[in-house]
Amino acid sequence: MSEQFPNMDYDADEVINGFKEKFKWPKANEVQAVVKPGKIGLRLLISAVITAVAGSVLYYMMLPALNFKDSQMYIFIIALIVVFMAAFSFACRANKLIERKEYVKKKSVIPLIIVAVIVAVMAIGWICGATIFRAGSYSKLMPVTESKFSEDFKSISYDSVPRIDQSRALTLADQQLGSLSEYKSQYVVSNTTTMINYNGNPVRVAYLEYADMFKWFNNTKEGLPAYMIIDLVTQKVTVVNCKEQFGEGIKYSPTELFNEKLFRHIRFQYPTALLDTPNFEIDDDGRPYWITPVLDKTIGLFGGTDVKGAVITDALTGESNYYDIEEVRTNAELQWIDVVYSENLVIEQYNYYGKLKNGFWNSIIFQNDVNLTSAGSGSIALDDDVWVYTGVTSSEADSSNFGFILCNQRTKETRYYQNGGAMENAAQQSAQDAVQNYGYRAIFPILLDIEGRPTYFMGLYGSSNTVKGYALVNLEDKTIVGTGLLDNTNKSDAQALNAAVENYISALQDKGMIGNDVDIDDYIVNDSNNNQQPDTPAETDGDTVKGTVASVKTSVNNGNTYYYLEIDGKYYYISVAECMEVLLVNTGDTVTVTVGDHSDGVFVQAKNVAK
Repeated sequence: MSEQFPNMDYDADEVINGFKEKFKWPKANEVQAVVKPGKIGLRLLISAVITAVAGSVLYYMMLPALNFKDSQMYIFIIALIVVFMAAFSFACRANKLIERKEYVKKKSVIPLIIVAVIVAVMAIGWICGATIFRAGSYSKLMPVTESKFSEDFKSISYDSVPRIDQSRALTLADQQLGSLSEYKSQYVVSNTTTMINYNGNPVRVAYLEYADMFKWFNNTKEGLPAYMIIDLVTQKVTVVNCKEQFGEGIKYSPTELFNEKLFRHIRFQYPTALLDTPNFEIDDDGRPYWITPVLDKTIGLFGGTDVKGAVITDALTGESNYYDIEEVRTNAELQWIDVVYSENLVIEQYNYYGKLKNGFWNSIIFQNDVNLTSAGSGSIALDDDVWVYTGVTSSEADSSNFGFILCNQRTKETRYYQNGGAMENAAQQSAQDAVQNYGYRAIFPILLDIEGRPTYFMGLYGSSNTVKGYALVNLEDKTIVGTGLLDNTNKSDAQALNAAVENYISALQDKGMIGNDVDIDDYIVNDSNNNQQPDTPAETDGDTVKGTVASVKTSVNNGNTYYYLEIDGKYYYISVAECMEVLLVNTGDTVTVTVGDHSDGVFVQAKNVAK
């Protein structure tokens, strides 16, 4: 019986596995055949079109300079290669057919070699510009000359130097914008300002921005209607209406979109230029311009950043002209330009000079004659230009400076003054200690010459970023301090400044640093620039004012909505976060306002508003 049947002695699992082996999909490393796709020319064309489209979008967003000294250009090229190979792989259906995947792999060798070469060029270019090999070249980027404090600073009067910093200037500009009904809530003040010397006065200029994208759609055709000038001495804000003054608004700015966006507009005009951040400035007639420094990498491929020229762009028309840096320095018609060298760049270049003038290894190991700029910097107006000021200290971050520098932001002329003493932060702390019961904050100081003595001058700010007074601190002896506060005695800005100078000179006399024959009247500032209205008593902290609201205006500052209630010619402002009831106030309502601790003429801070 058994001879009539076949042998049934077999393993079912072996049969199934053998069946699977015959029909399974091969692994990539098991495929030897490389199949060239048909219509390869068409597939290459499709890949090229996809790369061109993606590359155009990428270039429109990245805006790299077509310059071998721009690292962004190399990244852009690598991105194009990656996009092309991805598009070619997709066009060949390498994701579906494994034999075509092998074909694409083989064709990817050349693009990979190109990427490797690009990376190697970048690495070699960086090494050639490394400070370890080129310390001498870096130390020569900024020529530094020694100068005398008593000669250069004798023409700077303490009543004509900036009394407020950028943060306070922005606050004043925002308050002014809130009072302008014609601009309503369409615009906000830009977060940055440019300090310039305008007709002999230190001012900051601020441009407007669209409040959001919808406001841009609504207003971009007409452009930004105005800009603001903040006087750093009188603290007055002037709104310049471009449409009234020049017949058109600002059409090109960082707040625009698409081709009117400033950096993109300049890039399309100068595709190979290494562009720095544009600065907003105005000429002597008040016409707005954008000053864009054009950079050069002078050491290796990417090192030794310096300025080689500037692009001057009319903010109204977009017309641009390039000027070489020597022409910017010497052409009298361009002397209105104030900022070509940024604060960051000049401080970086001085630090190269201070660290590397005796070699790279000396800056690391021996540190002989190594010095650096101190933390922080300020600006002063001198010789019809704007100069960056900062102290110079040792590499060990001592508690004192052994000198300071001034650097011209138009010409890069740098002067070193060998006047040592307290560091800026130490002077700030001395000023704050003198008014510690008020809790005021001292802003970054600048140096002045008071009776031949180098003296730090700084403003004192309250918790709401308002000027509460002034302080003078001696450079050589930080315990010599003079303060003047805006209070019931000194009701005006000028009176507070006079009090600070009187107290400081008295402190110098007490220490025997100057004679008793100094006439303090020589330093008295008149009250003509005071913002307080004549014959109007100044409201003080806690006072209440009751009146009828003539108008209600709003503005947004640092994400907070502020309401400005016009009562008897003054604007009482308060944020919604501080008083929700202000949302219910309308024109014609009678309200009671509790006055806060700050008043700027027609602008008065409020603590509370009740109907």
